[in-house]
Amino acid sequence: MSRLFITGTGLYTPPQAISNEELVAAYNDYARLFNESGADAIARGDRAAAELSSPAFIEKASGIRSRHVLDAGGILDPERMRPRLPRRGEDELSIQAEMSVTAAREALQRARRTPAEVDAVVVACSNLQRPYPAVAIEVQQALGIDGFAYDMNVACSSATFGIQNAADSVALGHARAVLVVNPEICSGHLNFRDRDSHFIFGDACTAILVESAPAEGSDAFEILGTRLRTVFSNNIRNDFGFLNPAEQPPREAGELLFRQNGRRVFREVVPMVESLILAHLDTLGIEAGTLRRLWLHQANLNMNLMIGKRVLGHGPSQDEAPVILDEYANTSSAGSIIAFHRHHDDLQPGDTGVICSFGAGYSAGSVVVRRHPARE
Repeated sequence: MSRLFITGTGLYTPPQAISNEELVAAYNDYARLFNESGADAIARGDRAAAELSSPAFIEKASGIRSRHVLDAGGILDPERMRPRLPRRGEDELSIQAEMSVTAAREALQRARRTPAEVDAVVVACSNLQRPYPAVAIEVQQALGIDGFAYDMNVACSSATFGIQNAADSVALGHARAVLVVNPEICSGHLNFRDRDSHFIFGDACTAILVESAPAEGSDAFEILGTRLRTVFSNNIRNDFGFLNPAEQPPREAGELLFRQNGRRVFREVVPMVESLILAHLDTLGIEAGTLRRLWLHQANLNMNLMIGKRVLGHGPSQDEAPVILDEYANTSSAGSIIAFHRHHDDLQPGDTGVICSFGAGYSAGSVVVRRHPARE
């Protein structure tokens, strides 16, 4: 079987950002308006009062301090509480395609490849802005790639599932190189009126190039193996879909957005991810203690610390398990790739690590990689 490599990564970061303090101020303004307008119903016990939030609560619960977003103004408007994104015409590049092209071009530059050397594009993310035509095919056209493209969704695990799909395509000879792109506009599916989740997500896009051999002058990571696992659960759910208008009785808009039972997710996903990584490493004959780095899904700091401790046998340092969610928040499938993109240059040839994502489904993906000597 041919060897497989990650030869380049790219990142698009939206220019706007929201701190915890700004987000809390907007949410608390909304909560006060909600309580004032429904004071009589609250007094009768017909409506629960909205509880105020605080930056300290957010950081303790998640480790998040800020997030990048496509539109801060609409989110921080207490009478709107959602992004304001101008509609684009059918002859214009879509928002997700535009993010994808930016991240993909950086990945190609780092890999020292041109679009002519790529045969496929996979757009893998939690939420697609339309069912069809595929955003991936739009990205393919915008980059000038000849070959094939498709969209896929495995929620927060979409990037690692996409990497395995790309690796399979290259290994089977269907493509010389495959771009996996993760355009996450998570602010679009978040209920900013929900105190327990209004702080969780941010927006970003990552790109990964997978191929059978690195270009000269590039630096790459060999993919030693991939492993995927899914177990059905309703504890993380998003019900927005094309059948919503046909439902009887219809649901409120807030019921269609992201929601989760955080405590149950923590209890059930941590051991699932631990067992996935350890079993994967055992299959490859790699001792967990020899790992140089874990690039974990960036959803919750406490969850990552627990997974790192169970895998490594001790509480991981920032060097062993880099954290980017303090700046980016949860960017769904992009999170583990942002961590990899920003924290891999210091690894030496032969160093091994694990890119791991996990989330709704439940789903989890493990990609074990080893730093490859740069080709001169």
